Amino acid sequence: MKRIILLIALMAAAMTGTQAQTSTLSGSLKGVPAGSRIVVGQIVKDRIQPVDTLRLDKKGEFKIKLKHSEPAYYVLQTTEQGSGLCHILLEPKDKVKINLVYFVDRHAFTIQSCKGSRNVELYRQFNDLLLAAMTPEQQAQLPDRASRLLAMNSDILMSAFLVTFFDRNFDNYVSLYSKIRNDLKPRYPQDPYVKHIDKRLEGVVYPGMQAPEIAMKDPEGNERRLSALKGNVVLIDFWASWCGPCRRENPNVVKLYEKYHDQGFEIFSVSLDKAKDAWLRAINDDHLSWPNHVSDLNGWTSSGGKTYGISSVPSTVLVDRYGKVVARNLRGAELENKLQELLEQEWIAPEEGEAPVEEPAHE
Repeated sequence: MKRIILLIALMAAAMTGTQAQTSTLSGSLKGVPAGSRIVVGQIVKDRIQPVDTLRLDKKGEFKIKLKHSEPAYYVLQTTEQGSGLCHILLEPKDKVKINLVYFVDRHAFTIQSCKGSRNVELYRQFNDLLLAAMTPEQQAQLPDRASRLLAMNSDILMSAFLVTFFDRNFDNYVSLYSKIRNDLKPRYPQDPYVKHIDKRLEGVVYPGMQAPEIAMKDPEGNERRLSALKGNVVLIDFWASWCGPCRRENPNVVKLYEKYHDQGFEIFSVSLDKAKDAWLRAINDDHLSWPNHVSDLNGWTSSGGKTYGISSVPSTVLVDRYGKVVARNLRGAELENKLQELLEQEWIAPEEGEAPVEEPAHE
């Protein structure tokens, strides 16, 4: 009898955990005529499903109660043709109040203020960055500013949705995706955007992983292994002779090598070329003087590129003395600062036959 009672209690607890709860969204909307309507939709499997249409009262205010058992993604839009969207993420039992302004000329919402939700507040800050990027200079700075904002708020579920802003340039933001995934997956394993990030990271080498082996042949036909460089800080540089951005970046890589090689810095260059002559000519013309140049001359199907999930070049992976991936696609001062930090860390070489020493945690 006691077992039956316990089983019933456990079943009741499980049902309660998935039972729909009521969240409340209220606020005001300016920039539209009195009596205008707000269309509310829910994002389900990448599609917007209609939920309700709200008429603004005389003060331009609205309120809606929504039932859901898991965090739910909603959108607000006006009835204007071509209306922009305002994205709202609500957790069960949330009570959120927002004050919105709609810019008819730009078909865009902005959230002036928000109370009751870290998710909506993060969306407000991200959306403000997008709307403020008016000039070419501001637009060029936007990805860096937006990625920093998400990195600082990677424990907030809305970041999993907002990071999709970088999907088309995924290779440059693998570190950001992995940080958000690692912070959110334990708490939200079934969230569709957390699962999307998880899917994007499949087969991709990201920070915190032990760097997979690359064993490929150099121009003389000798096999060179990435693992042979353990004990050095290594920049794995995926490039090609036909890649303009790669060739423009090469002088910076050369400067780093000349400046830090004597301190234990090595470069392991993996070419995605198909023509050997072009590969060798580029090495010579760009003065890439380090010895670790490898290629199987298979282009995009390069075994090294496939191992690291490379889909665009130039791409780099920075590996510490213990063979662990630290970062991907760092450039300029950011790369040099991280390189200096790693070179200053103590290297404790394992005795022959011993297991590798665990490296110190990276800040």
